Amino acid sequence: MKAKISLIKCDNYQPQRVQEAFSRAIGLLGGMSNFIRPGSRVLVKPNLLLAKEPEFGITTHPEVVRAVIKLLKEINCKITVGDSPSVFGREIENVGEVYARTGIKKVCDDEGVRLAEFNKRRIRRGIPLTAMLDECEHIVNIAKFKTHNMTLLTAAIKNLFGLVVGTYKTEVHKNYFKPEDFAKILVDIYQEAHPALTIVDAVVAMEGDGPGTTGKLRKTNLLLAGADCAALDSILAQIMGIRPLDILTTKEAVSRGLGVADNSAIEILGEKIEDVTGEPFLLPATSIKTRFIPKPVINLLFKLIKHRPYCLHNKCIRCRACIKACPKKCISLRNNRIVFYYRDCIACFCCQEVCPQAAIRVKKSLLAKLAGL
Repeated sequence: MKAKISLIKCDNYQPQRVQEAFSRAIGLLGGMSNFIRPGSRVLVKPNLLLAKEPEFGITTHPEVVRAVIKLLKEINCKITVGDSPSVFGREIENVGEVYARTGIKKVCDDEGVRLAEFNKRRIRRGIPLTAMLDECEHIVNIAKFKTHNMTLLTAAIKNLFGLVVGTYKTEVHKNYFKPEDFAKILVDIYQEAHPALTIVDAVVAMEGDGPGTTGKLRKTNLLLAGADCAALDSILAQIMGIRPLDILTTKEAVSRGLGVADNSAIEILGEKIEDVTGEPFLLPATSIKTRFIPKPVINLLFKLIKHRPYCLHNKCIRCRACIKACPKKCISLRNNRIVFYYRDCIACFCCQEVCPQAAIRVKKSLLAKLAGL
């Protein structure tokens, strides 16, 4: 059978508009009970990267979360909402602020559902995932459509990285800094968590140097839903203007038989993809993997084609978020300025991801500039 994905237009976050669009998306797929057993315990997992308000477009919009909660309540589910924000080792300390500023706390208070902190863990496939997976029978994964400086796309599969508890995120970035290796870890998490349903908030997407404050917002006016995360990410790749298997997590998931990427194996319900695809997305500055360059050539020039973070000191507020996030501890504050020790830098761009002021940018090596990469 083909993977069924609903693709629905939604041009704003007005509550009624979102609810109507989401209800249609789920209706085309056979209804919520086609994925979630009525009366079951459900974990709703949005993308809550940073403590930023919804208008920044960095996190799953609270009205999309509300729409999901309302349909789950219609089938009498016991709902928990939670995420482990990308603050690398300080999740418990900061999660309250993240929940409040992203609007998720208000939605949960309004709807009378539990909002949980991921402060307990259990090792699964060698990865410390939230123990909430033991308490809940289903996961509803609510991703945000954004570009990403390391994975190129963060959406259906990548969003599940937020199930990781504690400092293991830092360890993953330190030990698996090659994009292919990092993709395998992300697919390990996807394979273990296996969400029953995934929704993608693509009303406002992000292009350029995402997934944080450095990215550029872009209206795509869409909501997507389905059970196959690889298929969802494949459709998003096409909307971006790139090949689905350029997304390494998609390629890895397909190779394991965890999803499909070929259009012939995907049935799109609702809008036609050609009707919602515009100009190609502005890709991250680090996206050499998507260029039409033979892999042997990239491997040969890998040490010369480099991308490194640097600080715009006039925008920096010396909050030290980049210092705390760095897996290799190669960032410091010297003479009231952020300093990078590039000898140890692995170009994971965690620093850029957590910067609240868009003060971390990408520096290219001379060869990268000359090659237009």
